[in-house]
Amino acid sequence: MKKGSHIRILETELNKVPHIFVIDDEQNIRDILEKYLRKEGHEVSTFTNGAEVLKALETIKPDLLVLDIMMPKVDGLELMRQLRKHSTVPVIVVSARDEELDRILGLELGADDYLTKPFSPRELVVRIKNLFKRVNGTDQQALSDGWKVGNVQLLKQKRQVLVEDQELVLTPKEYDVLSYLIQYPGQPFTRETLIEVLWGYQYAGDGRIIDDLVKRLRKKMAEANSVVKIITVWGYGYKLDEEI
Repeated sequence: MKKGSHIRILETELNKVPHIFVIDDEQNIRDILEKYLRKEGHEVSTFTNGAEVLKALETIKPDLLVLDIMMPKVDGLELMRQLRKHSTVPVIVVSARDEELDRILGLELGADDYLTKPFSPRELVVRIKNLFKRVNGTDQQALSDGWKVGNVQLLKQKRQVLVEDQELVLTPKEYDVLSYLIQYPGQPFTRETLIEVLWGYQYAGDGRIIDDLVKRLRKKMAEANSVVKIITVWGYGYKLDEEI
């Protein structure tokens, strides 16, 4: 390697343009989102169905997926099932289907956010910015060393969670919920407070999105034998407690 080449490599990594996959079978939506996201400085690849994405993932590692549910061949939910077997890449689901079951299923499969069509491309851009901010650890809280409660250790710089020295693989929003609660063990928070912390703006959707995230997080923590539990404060919200 020539002298100074390692510096150029580091500069390239630091200046890396986020690569976003837009997956939707409606061409006008793909075109509009691609235009807005490229204007924001993102690299964008578009796909018409999940089968095309699975093929692309063999060689490309995107930074975020904007994913429709209703598509031919491999739909959005099946793509999520396949994706979460090996990846925690952030996913924002966009769908014309607003039924509660679809929303809950999408979140349980590992989506980090859910938008119902029609939606404002500007709102999507804001949600992407907030999600990247948390994933990349650029928010102020992420500059601290981390926290440990019971046998759970959260490393903010690496956005990593360890249970008995074994990594707990979480989606970005699952991580954000635990990251906030672990800072204040025993202190209860309302669903509205957690929504504001996670999304950084007034969320117009159903407050039960927090319930969905907590359900998934509890399951993963239980499977990892965590002695730390997320406790429901009935009629109020949630708190983090170490099991006695």
